[in-house]
Amino acid sequence: MTNSIYFDPDTGAPKTHDYVKTRPRATHRLYRDLKEAAYDIPVPSHCFTMAKPSGSVCNLDCVYCFYLEKEKLYPERQRDWRMNDDTLSRYIAQQIDAQQGDEVVFSWQGGEPTLLGVAFYRRAFELQQQYAANRSVNIVNTFQTNGINIDESWALLFKEHQVLVGISIDGPQHLHDAYRVKRNGEPTFEKVMAAISILKRHHVSFNTLTVVHDINGDHPEAVYEFLVSIGSEYLQFIPLIERAALSQQGGLTLVQPEVSHADVTSWSVGEHQFGDFLCRVFDVWVARDVGKVFVQMFDSTLASHLGYPATLCSHAAQCGSNFAIEANGDVYACDHYVYPEHFLGSIHEESLTSINEGVANRAFGLSKSANLAKKCLECQWRFACHGGCPKHRFKIDSESQSGRHYLCASYAAYFAHTAIKMAQMVSLIVRGKPPFLIMK
Repeated sequence: MTNSIYFDPDTGAPKTHDYVKTRPRATHRLYRDLKEAAYDIPVPSHCFTMAKPSGSVCNLDCVYCFYLEKEKLYPERQRDWRMNDDTLSRYIAQQIDAQQGDEVVFSWQGGEPTLLGVAFYRRAFELQQQYAANRSVNIVNTFQTNGINIDESWALLFKEHQVLVGISIDGPQHLHDAYRVKRNGEPTFEKVMAAISILKRHHVSFNTLTVVHDINGDHPEAVYEFLVSIGSEYLQFIPLIERAALSQQGGLTLVQPEVSHADVTSWSVGEHQFGDFLCRVFDVWVARDVGKVFVQMFDSTLASHLGYPATLCSHAAQCGSNFAIEANGDVYACDHYVYPEHFLGSIHEESLTSINEGVANRAFGLSKSANLAKKCLECQWRFACHGGCPKHRFKIDSESQSGRHYLCASYAAYFAHTAIKMAQMVSLIVRGKPPFLIMK
């Protein structure tokens, strides 16, 4: 039996919570294999968390969603899936306490975070101010939504608290509605466009998150031009890559990279398709929209060419300190690794700070570089790629036992295609000139 100290959300007085640790933590073999080496990794000074207050519960039934099946991990929560006030209070206090810098970011995702209602987030924002009262920090809130529930009350909340909203939209109507549907099969495009109109009317900042799959992946120019036309100035293109187990024996269907008996899903973007998509979008962007439209992948690549760390986690040198927090306070190593083997702890049993500083988190971060394939180690684009997200390294290299990324060919094609223009923008920046001059 152990005591955990937290603070009463109403009075601010310290309280204790008794618990018994019963669930095994960090059971994947990487935590054992890299434990000793992880002790040499510097203790992180901050962490990023993706909070899922609705868990995997969503009002859509997108064909390609990898998170809906996570409900299988928590069968007891089918009727009580919402993050309660105690968990919310602990999360906010611990997230603020875990950051040593002057900025604290709260990222609300799901499932679908709007299912908690406006009152939940008003409470969350009140708690943020309460727990940050003695800290000179800037609180930032981001919110990723499918847009279906967005109305005037949500827009007013976002505007009042300067929330940066991410809208999930996969392109023009025929491309978006290919997979993003309601539970009854109805399309969602018109609802999402209505949400965007409401946000724009209230001058709420928003960006767009576009999942690139087997269908819209063939229409890069149409997707890009559409997103720009609706007023998106910050674009994220997320490659859809999932594998399904060949035989279902209970548990999760979409598997981890080391599982060999699995096939890439039909809706996943093709091995070469994503590279073609990025190259064609880049050609439009670099000729017309540099400095006006910001594409996350292009920004990350430019940062790498400038000698800075990649701004996109999948292309950073290390992983770690990028947690997913379930509605009940369970902490997983990453949003893409919400599997029992990557459960790192609970905020009801230990602090985010201790989880962040723990050797398991450091081992997870180290595993990205420690398990690079031989081809990656020798690749000229390693400085910008770093092997991509480990979740998708399931192509076994003939010269080593470490898996290469499913999109290895795509990334190589993209980095080669953009290299000259990236070098030209670097030249402008180091001379104190804005990169948009590349368009002249």
